[in-house]
Amino acid sequence: MIGPHRRHPLWLAYMLHRASGFALALFLPAHFWVLSLALTDPDQLDQFLSFADNPLAKVAEFGLVFLLAVHFFGGLRLLALEFLPWSQRQKSLAAGAIAGAFLISGTFLLRAI
Repeated sequence: MIGPHRRHPLWLAYMLHRASGFALALFLPAHFWVLSLALTDPDQLDQFLSFADNPLAKVAEFGLVFLLAVHFFGGLRLLALEFLPWSQRQKSLAAGAIAGAFLISGTFLLRAI
């Protein structure tokens, strides 16, 4: 049975922040490997960059930018919880963090297409 605390929107914000951090941690080694191709194998980097030009890669980049924005705004929310007095506006701040993440990643997607 799911506890009542797991139905609370702020618990969902907590889980989204943790999941986005985990996904970004998995992404970073691949990102550093691709960056290293600029120094070690420029031809393979060119192949990767041409692959990254297809629409599916653009959608994946949208997801990545969304995760980054969610994690950033979730971190700001946590800082607010640590340093600001508690208020009933926390649900609104969590929803605003998600909306901001969609705005940033959606803008990135529209520019990439």
